[in-house]
Formats: sequence, structure tokens, C-alpha cells
Amino acid sequence: MTELTTAPGRPPGAPADPGRRPRKQGRASRPRRPIPTEFRTAVSPHQLNSRRGRTVYWTVLVTVVTGFTAVFVFPLYWMVTGAMKSTEDLLRIPPSLLPPRFTLEAYLEAWELLDLGLLLGNTALYAGGAWLFTLAIDVTAAYALSKLRPVLGRLVLGLMLATLMIPPMVIMLPAYLTVKDLPILGWDLLNTPWAIWLPAAANGFNIFLLKRFFDSIPGELLEAAEIDGASPGRILWSIVMPVSRPILGVVSILTVVNVWRDFVWPLLVLPDNEKMSVSIGIASLSAQMPQNVLIASLVIASIPTIVVFFVFQRQIMAGLTAGGLKG
Repeated sequence: MTELTTAPGRPPGAPADPGRRPRKQGRASRPRRPIPTEFRTAVSPHQLNSRRGRTVYWTVLVTVVTGFTAVFVFPLYWMVTGAMKSTEDLLRIPPSLLPPRFTLEAYLEAWELLDLGLLLGNTALYAGGAWLFTLAIDVTAAYALSKLRPVLGRLVLGLMLATLMIPPMVIMLPAYLTVKDLPILGWDLLNTPWAIWLPAAANGFNIFLLKRFFDSIPGELLEAAEIDGASPGRILWSIVMPVSRPILGVVSILTVVNVWRDFVWPLLVLPDNEKMSVSIGIASLSAQMPQNVLIASLVIASIPTIVVFFVFQRQIMAGLTAGGLKG
């Protein structure tokens, strides 16, 4: 005679708990990964953790990233391949995505017809000089406003930022008259690189960016250098400049790209054909050349800025996300 064993608290012969499901035999189910729920979202975290939710998530993510990438890359692709087509192929409707044959004849013709070597050399001279003057003037001005704290520093900074509210076309005529007859000295800077270098260095936005970064540098670091006998210039060169490489990279890229792509200001101050920048040279001869040669010249003119971006993209992203030093 066998004895029936029952769970404590349950009378003999009573059925098992109807609300409790029997456990499955075999391999235990893997526990789900917990999802933080600090923020309320449009999709429930439990739905997102399911197989269907992950599938929808990755599908939407890949579609959006691919779509935005195609939107930004397609104009560059169309410009590069358009130079390999003839004028008839460019005007064909509907347009073809691939050229009939891959050739560099239009690029060679554009290089010889426009004398792009001279134009690119002029533009590189203007961009390089503007970069040097920007670092020399804007860095020292931002350092003085941030760390030296002059008496009217806030007023000067406010006036610099006020210039950003003025449209560039409004100040173009006063700037042109200033370059044509430099105050006090009376020099005429037209048809000289100084007409590009000096206005590019007088940039209130760059000074503001540099000042904000210098403000985040710990004052204890500079005070320690002062105790050791370092002068303000020595502190700027040996301490502030090395730790400010990210923001200096951003300011450098902005300066070079702005000078390289500028059109209206070089058109006013550089009327000589031998001293034109690449954008003015291409625009002045655009009506006298085939369309594929024009597109090829635009591709060649844009290559330096694209190369500079890809070479210094790490410094650019570090400068945009850097918040200074942690003491």
C-alpha cells in the first residue's frame, strides 16, 4: 500500500494549481536580456527585444543610413561620371547612370584649356596664407579674451559677435573700400594676396570658438606655469596650443574651405587674370567650353578640399565633440 504525498497546505486528492503551467522538460530557455526603461519611447522595450522588433529596427536603421548616404554621395558620383560622358549623353532624357566608356580625356582637356595648375596654385597660396594669419591673429585674440582678461574684454567680444549678425553683402562695400585704400597707411591691396589674407583672419566666429575652448582649460595648469616663471606668450605656445589641437584643426579646416570656395570677394579684389582663384577662372571660361569639360574642371577643383577632409576628419570630429580638459 503506497502513501500519497501532498504539498503542504493542500488537502489529499486536491488538484494541482490550475493557474500554474507545468515546466517544460529538456533544455532550459535562455533568459532575455534586460533593457533599460529610463526613457519612454514610441516602441515598447519588450517589443524591441523580440525577434520581430530587432528585425524591424535593423531594417529601418539600414534603410535610413543607406538613403542619406546615397543622397549626399550621388551628386559627387554624378559629377565624376558626368565628365566621362559626351555632351549628347549629358543631355539625354532619361539620363544614364553609367558613362558609355570610362575615359579621362575631359579631365586632361580641362587641365590644359583652363590652365588649372596656375589657378590651383593661386588658390593654395591664398588658402595657406589665410590659414597662417588666422592662427596667428585669432588664437592670440581668443587667448587674451579668455585667460588674460583685459578691462574691456567682454565689450570687445560682444562687438565681435555682433558682426556675425550683419549679412556679408552689407559689409562687402566697406571692406572693398578699406582694401583699396588701407586706413592710415594708404596702401592699395587690390590684386595682392593681402586682400584675401587679412579679411579671412578677421573672423569673429573663429575667435568665439577658440575662446570657448580656452575657457575649459583648467586655470591651475596655467598658474603652475606662471609659478615656474613662464611668460604669457610661453604659456600660449607650450601649454595652450598643444592641448588645443582639436579646435585648431576645426578652425583650420573652416578657414581653408571658406577661402577655397569663395567667389564674390576674390572676384572683386583680384581682377587680374594671372591672379584669379580657381572658382573665378572656371566661371569666367565656362561659356567657352563643352559641358563635360566644365564638369571635369569642377571635379579637379574640388579634389583638394575632399582630400583635406578625409585626412583630417578625425581632428574635425574631435574638435566638434571636445569639451576641454579634465582636471
